[in-house]
Amino acid sequence: MPKVLVVQHTPLEALGTIADALETGGHAWQYVRVYEGGAVPAELGAACGLIVLGGPMGVYEQEKYPFLREEMRLIEAALRAGMPILGVCLGAQLLAAVLGAKVDRAEQLEVGWHEVRLSADAGADRLFAGLGSSLVAFHWHQDYFELPQGAIALASSALTPYQAFRYGEVAYGFQFHLEVTREVIEGMLKSGAKSLAKVGLTAHDILASTDRYLPTLEKLAETVFGRWSDMVHDAAKL
Repeated sequence: MPKVLVVQHTPLEALGTIADALETGGHAWQYVRVYEGGAVPAELGAACGLIVLGGPMGVYEQEKYPFLREEMRLIEAALRAGMPILGVCLGAQLLAAVLGAKVDRAEQLEVGWHEVRLSADAGADRLFAGLGSSLVAFHWHQDYFELPQGAIALASSALTPYQAFRYGEVAYGFQFHLEVTREVIEGMLKSGAKSLAKVGLTAHDILASTDRYLPTLEKLAETVFGRWSDMVHDAAKL
């Protein structure tokens, strides 16, 4: 059974709906829970895919969080191997940094439900083809990344010029959260009251929007992550 290695930075930010797609695709996965002291493996071993999830730390905080250096080395190894990679939020920022792009603090938080505009290139992309010109996704970040040299920009938002990119054929970074479930959102709201206050929102505001947008997001997630799961299946056959 193809195995996917998953680096997790906080208890809240787990695979979410990505797990459903992996299970449907017949893939096993193994969490590396760095927040519990789990060691980032030096090698990819038998893994056929790599997922690096979100977290509150920044790429530029490697002295404070030395495991970030180990994650970047693991991403480098996956890139060299041509392995399917999915970076979400912090994971996308780490992927961008490995590829030489600038990652820094933005002037403003992007929190809650906001429109993501898909680029013309997204229309021909293996994950996003046929999904239209825009979607409404969940966001919770203040850091941003510039587009790595040689990467394809796939999505943007009003506050963030690069919301998603592809490098090569199978390495993806998503700044927005396509993988969220209601449980994950509720957990973020409980732990992130200060962030909400900074942007003038309340948990009630976010949950009202969640009722409106989450069902559609879940359907999109099924498509996008199902296609990424197919990439892992193809990689496992090589």
